[in-house]
Amino acid sequence: MDNTQLVGIAAAIITGFSMVPQLLKIIREKKAATVSTGMSIVLICGLALWIWYGIQKDDIPIIATNSFSIVTNLLLIYFARKYKNSA
Repeated sequence: MDNTQLVGIAAAIITGFSMVPQLLKIIREKKAATVSTGMSIVLICGLALWIWYGIQKDDIPIIATNSFSIVTNLLLIYFARKYKNSA
């Protein structure tokens, strides 16, 4: 494994976990008034394309990290809708 692959894997892991703090904050506070569902949907579409690209390239790190990101964003949408009107 060369440095380029290591940088790519590190970037994928960091990007994949980028929404976890927001998700945990929503779950903990039970408030989501300022979360944009539209942004999450657009992001999910982009992540799905990355997964497709990873499948075509047979690149497990791309497939795995973007799949994790989709699950995280789907959970974010779920909890954002659940707690949208909470004060």
